[in-house]
Amino acid sequence: MVNEPQGVDRELAKPRTVTTGRTVKVRVPATSANLGPGFDTLGLALAQYDELEIEALEPGEIDIDVTGVGAGVVPTDESHLVVKSLYYALKQLGYDKPGIRLSANNTIPHGQGLGSSGAAIVAGVVGAAGLIGDQQKVSNDQLLSIATALEGHPDNVAPCLFGGLTIAWVTASGEPRSKKLLVDRGVSVVVFVPEETMSTSVARALQPSQVPHADAIFNLSRAALLVAALAQSPELLFESTEDRLHQSYRASAMPKTKDLIDELRAQGLAAVVSGAGPSVLVLADEPAARLRAAEIAEARTDTKWTAYLTAVDIQGATVEEASKQTVSPSA
Repeated sequence: MVNEPQGVDRELAKPRTVTTGRTVKVRVPATSANLGPGFDTLGLALAQYDELEIEALEPGEIDIDVTGVGAGVVPTDESHLVVKSLYYALKQLGYDKPGIRLSANNTIPHGQGLGSSGAAIVAGVVGAAGLIGDQQKVSNDQLLSIATALEGHPDNVAPCLFGGLTIAWVTASGEPRSKKLLVDRGVSVVVFVPEETMSTSVARALQPSQVPHADAIFNLSRAALLVAALAQSPELLFESTEDRLHQSYRASAMPKTKDLIDELRAQGLAAVVSGAGPSVLVLADEPAARLRAAEIAEARTDTKWTAYLTAVDIQGATVEEASKQTVSPSA
């Protein structure tokens, strides 16, 4: 069940319509949440993208074309997550449901802990904002609120929307908020994606309802240290990515991920589970460390690990009307 988002304009007496033929181009980055100790709080945008073109058609018309990741697998009707999210966002913003033509070129792996569902949700939400951009300006708070209502928590959708390193939280009144920080230039990133996939709901089911007090304190200190490491002190990345809150509990569901992380960390590399897994994220304080990590992953024979030598995305989601200038939610 989708919770009602906060901060959405409810003063509109009647739904309005989207201009038929209006077309926008959307680009959304992959994300890695948790980053070790920052469970459900910290997220990082990565330079790996899904790119989409969305056109408003006459009501009732649906035309969906998907290339790249998910082609032939994801639905091509209104249940497609981008379209579902777009329609939900339009409803919250006071607009009738138009027909949609969606052309998506996906490169973000699905079911691998790289925020593919969050990216699809954000694509739909910013796509909706772009389609009504000639009629109504949608605020960053509204974008985050609607996307979080769909995703359930803000740790993936916040970095996808705004880029960089984000700290996400929910206020006492239930409103999602986030703070974007720039990442030190000395931080480089590599992600190792296995052949296996992992369900986020399965991973969450392995979490205990309570954790030892000492473990909670341990993670508080490491999460605070990790913010400092990513923002200004990359030499602290290894120690700051230690975790006692979630990774050990989920290890039994992805033993190959655990084994690779153990081997990488034994070599002094800041390796963590990316999101709910099973991908592995390595935060390096020098480019050479990424190459060492890649050599270790390539030498393993338990499964094939595909290396993504990527970077931190600093812009987040972008949307532009066809033939017009790109606009980022973080601008």
